[in-house]
Amino acid sequence: MLPIPAEELNGSGTLGPYWTFYHAVVAEQLTRWLPGEPSVILDLSGGRGRWSGQAARAGHRVIEVLDFRRTAEGHHRLRDADLVRHVRADDLAFLPDESVDAVVAEERAMSIELMAESAMSDVARVLRPGGRALVCVDSLVLGMAILAEQGQWQHLRQTGEVMLVPWPDGSITRCFSSNQLRELLAGAGLEVEWMRPRTVLSPSTVDHVLGSDTRTLAYLVRTELEAKPADDDTVGIHLVASARKS
Repeated sequence: MLPIPAEELNGSGTLGPYWTFYHAVVAEQLTRWLPGEPSVILDLSGGRGRWSGQAARAGHRVIEVLDFRRTAEGHHRLRDADLVRHVRADDLAFLPDESVDAVVAEERAMSIELMAESAMSDVARVLRPGGRALVCVDSLVLGMAILAEQGQWQHLRQTGEVMLVPWPDGSITRCFSSNQLRELLAGAGLEVEWMRPRTVLSPSTVDHVLGSDTRTLAYLVRTELEAKPADDDTVGIHLVASARKS
């Protein structure tokens, strides 16, 4: 059984309270993670605009790469066009070496990018020494759950290999264990600062608490971010990691 039903994984459907909580966690995590001084931020999160706008409003110069694979998601990606430089590209060849201070790869960017090793090497190339990357990927737990729902039992034992999982919409996602995500980052020459599931609170728990009092959202977000699950990949649909270039 999926930790979240397949039809809910795009952020729509009946789990509205959970996704409200989820996005609040991401926003607060990004706030805590962003550099303290005005910096150049590269956003690889697919051109949705949510996280690039947040970084720009915090005083950073932001370059947002618009992903050709997500052009059908609407024009709201340009809502912060006056604050963010938008570039339509399928790689980072347009950027010189060591030209950005931080890279944000939210929205499962490295799971949708099947050549993740090459993409992460490019991220490391454009980062300045001391620069950091924030990366979110689909977890192995999610991949195994989707395969189980599809009845692909023969693939569930191949957890030591790269797991490519077909979604109901025909797309492919690459799912990572914590060790595989660590290897991806280390292979690009980045040092992992921390890694954790994006959320450990279950949708049912979030729904129950927010259903009784919507004012508890801030408490739930604080509880989530103060939890110390290390790099446990046995819970949660996504893994998130912060890595630094030496």
